[in-house]
Amino acid sequence: MLHSRPVASSVRFPGLRAVGARSFSSFSPFALAFLVPACLALSGCGGGQEAPKPKDIQVGYIVATPTPVPVSTELSGRTVASEVAEVRPQVTGIIMERLFTEGTMVHAGQPLYQIDSRNYAANANQAAGNLAASQAMVESLRLKAERYKLMAAQGGISRQDALDAMASYNQARGQVLANKGALQAAQVSLGFTRILAPITGRIGVSSITKGALVTSSQTNALAKIQKFDPMWVNIQQSSNDYLALRRALQSGKLAADGAARVKVILSDGTVWPVEGRLNFADVDVDPETGTVTLRVTVANPHYDLLPGLFVKARIIEGIVPNGILVPQGAVSRTPRGSATVLVINAKGEAETRDIVADVAVGTNWLVSRGLKAGDKVITEGLVKARPGAKVKASPARSEIVKTDDDQSSNGQSSDGQSDGDNTPGTTMTAPAQGTK
Repeated sequence: MLHSRPVASSVRFPGLRAVGARSFSSFSPFALAFLVPACLALSGCGGGQEAPKPKDIQVGYIVATPTPVPVSTELSGRTVASEVAEVRPQVTGIIMERLFTEGTMVHAGQPLYQIDSRNYAANANQAAGNLAASQAMVESLRLKAERYKLMAAQGGISRQDALDAMASYNQARGQVLANKGALQAAQVSLGFTRILAPITGRIGVSSITKGALVTSSQTNALAKIQKFDPMWVNIQQSSNDYLALRRALQSGKLAADGAARVKVILSDGTVWPVEGRLNFADVDVDPETGTVTLRVTVANPHYDLLPGLFVKARIIEGIVPNGILVPQGAVSRTPRGSATVLVINAKGEAETRDIVADVAVGTNWLVSRGLKAGDKVITEGLVKARPGAKVKASPARSEIVKTDDDQSSNGQSSDGQSDGDNTPGTTMTAPAQGTK
């Protein structure tokens, strides 16, 4: 039984424009027999055409190629002179003359100050006179002891007198040694009146002037000499990173390349032209900061590096023998921090691949797990590409080459993505055009 319902809109069925709100019950059976097929025919007109096939998404890819990858870390530090000597007086007296120019290079043994030496010269002369007198007494007492020895043997004197003469002779010999020591001490003090440079280096500002009184026990240094070539850079590394590096070297994940090479970066971003070497690691961990002190030695032939400068040290810790680098723009991060990339599978579809990428090398991530040689990683068209979608793959627009050692650093991070990102600096290479 047909119920009374409004028919379709007059826009879709123009033939029903005059019907309005009339119900089907008001039509005759003959009219209904005509209208129902007509409505079905009109409603089926739009369904006869097939929907257009979705187009494949255009993407660019690069091929993962294992290659030796230098792994480095960038740490902050300060420059320190390799040798530092504070010039201090070792005797008391008045400064008679300053014998150097402040801020210039001085050499070991070069005179720097002259202290009034008259009292010390007199003491040295007095000690020399005492030594001469004691030496003269020794000869006299020696002859006496020998004569008393013969007389005692003949019974002319008692044995006690002979022993006393020998004791006096030995005592005189001891006095000679004491006077020699006193003369040496006086001569040393006299020599200290002329203050000499203990090391070769650049001398700073003098804290005293001519006519000032200096003492052997004073706390203030007269001047400071620092050796600038080579220069040291003291840096701090966390104990956890230090232990992880040692474990990686022991397990073979990293290959040590002799002494660790270091590039020094100045505060304005300039890379120091001379490469340094890591030559020292402290044996203790700072209990307050949990860090280990590392020392870098770098050549400074023109003395452009000064002590106390804030610098960054980029240390080449080792080499990953078969590392794979992926541009940072091609790596996505889940809310939990896991890394993923889109790869092209054998069916020509985009596929999500979980990877482990914890170390940044320049503008790339070093992949330690999840990729193998020959995998095609999507680097262009990432905005439109979706997992499971059919893709039209072509090589990336340009070949991606490995960065230089001075462009790599551990600890950098990037979680951004871009459509058509063709980041330089990876060891993944794009195949020749026409290869799919």
